Amino acid sequence: MRDPAEGGAAMRAGQPVLAVLATGGTIASRRGTDGAARPGLTGQELLALAPPLPAELRVQELLAKDSASLTLADMQRISDAVGAQLADPAIAGVVVLHGTDAMEETALLVQLQHLPAKPVVFTGAQFAADDPRSDGPRNLADALRAALRPAPGVALVFGCRVLPAWGLYKHASDSPQAFCRAAEEEPTVTRALPAPVSRLRVDIVAAHPGSDGLHLDASVAAGASGIVVSAMGSGNATPELVAAIARARAQGIVVVVSSRVPRGLLAPIYGGGGGGHDMRRAGAIHARLLRPGQARILLAALLANGCPEAEIARAFEGRAGLRLAGCKPCC
Repeated sequence: MRDPAEGGAAMRAGQPVLAVLATGGTIASRRGTDGAARPGLTGQELLALAPPLPAELRVQELLAKDSASLTLADMQRISDAVGAQLADPAIAGVVVLHGTDAMEETALLVQLQHLPAKPVVFTGAQFAADDPRSDGPRNLADALRAALRPAPGVALVFGCRVLPAWGLYKHASDSPQAFCRAAEEEPTVTRALPAPVSRLRVDIVAAHPGSDGLHLDASVAAGASGIVVSAMGSGNATPELVAAIARARAQGIVVVVSSRVPRGLLAPIYGGGGGGHDMRRAGAIHARLLRPGQARILLAALLANGCPEAEIARAFEGRAGLRLAGCKPCC
């Protein structure tokens, strides 16, 4: 196995330096004797599979977790590590190796907290390192190349595509092109939200036909500071859930309504007792673009920074400029 500190990956005079943060995920996973894939490869071992690059690669072994197991504290730890690398004037860019289940959440947190002036690139894999379809080495090579470009901000490089962090969601569990954007819009948050989110509880409550307010009431009882409703359609639910939203709002808890529908802009149009219009009247904020996972991260960041409800509403409901060039190929 090639040592990434040697050969083409070694730094020569004048070459840029990239920080590589390893956090686990499928890209670092291989199957055990029981047939289950678990993170086991280090960042150094993964970089040994990358092609030579005109850069020095500095690896930090941060976590070894499946991203479905990450807590807000784990995501904050990753964001803090990215921030430390960005503050180092020797670092030209940062690559984060991350599991796909929560990649869009951590990526958005990093964007919100740091508004990076350098490239920060998240990547991972859909198939384990010992799977015949393994896509990790290709994604890693593409991510390293992307991090060498003068493109500030957080992006995902995955499946030969470059995707800005804002509005991302995972749309496939078995395709190398795992991610899409809900719509091509610019972010509505333009100032950094640096306060840590580690100690907050922000829950996601799923709506379905016939759902009542039990789960939302339980989140309130558990001490949630904010709640995201994963609603139906353009952001609709039931009269019973609307009543639970009103109860939560009466206790000062911020409720944001998103949707389980993956693509398109959302609007509080429908009435009938449980529609988005009724939720708005009950005091909920209607997410225009972000789906539940990223809506939770944005709500947590806004609450952690003590933002007033008017600013929270603008962040979710504001109309951002259209992005003329959304995702682009990286290979």
